[in-house]
Amino acid sequence: MTTDTRTTTHTRTTTHTRTTTHAVMTTHAAVTARTRLTARTRPAGRTRSTATLTGAAAVGVALLLALAGCADDSGEAGSGAQDASGPASTSELSAEHNDADVQFAQMMIVHHRGAVEMAELAADRTETPEVLDLAERIAAAQGPEIDTMSSWLEAWDEEVPADDAMAGMDHGDMDHGSMPGMMTDEQMAQLEDAEGAAFDEAFLTMMIEHHQGAITMAQDEIDGGENPDAVALAETILEDQTAEISEMTALLG
Repeated sequence: MTTDTRTTTHTRTTTHTRTTTHAVMTTHAAVTARTRLTARTRPAGRTRSTATLTGAAAVGVALLLALAGCADDSGEAGSGAQDASGPASTSELSAEHNDADVQFAQMMIVHHRGAVEMAELAADRTETPEVLDLAERIAAAQGPEIDTMSSWLEAWDEEVPADDAMAGMDHGDMDHGSMPGMMTDEQMAQLEDAEGAAFDEAFLTMMIEHHQGAITMAQDEIDGGENPDAVALAETILEDQTAEISEMTALLG
């Protein structure tokens, strides 16, 4: 009986020690990875914040050691501690928005649809690979952005522009202060009728104007928006479309 008791105690102690050591090593690895990621991505001048994160992580390791020492064989104490320290939800932050965010999403959806419509015309009208490639990239980028902005409006309980919101509308007669860069019905008809080099020139010229309008709208959102996701998308639109304007200007010669 004495030998059996000693063997059982030794087995439990060894198992518990291995479990505790594995948990500590796993936590240490996670802390190390997070510290390295922070060092790579944190802007200059933020070393104090990085040090704070490292210190907090060290406290977390100490806490894990204490919990592991007190936990029974089932490990329930460690599981409870992990649940309590989970990351805070960001849904509340993402839901923050103002009128500028709503207007940006609603108008940019319609604006993007116009760009996608123009880009899709290139498939059977241009003979220039560079123009076709640009058109495909524009459609590939702006299509998903339309879906993203639509999901925001639904979450905010705001109206999503109908798919046919552009139909029958002469966008050139709209207030360019609110919807800049949109093509008129006459311009769209001209683009649809063009082919080859004539299409390339019309497409590039009109898309530059369209992009300039999108940049204006994006800057308005950056200046007045509240929702961090919407502002981030506006910054992306401004950066990407500014680069594409330079590309199209070069193609025009």
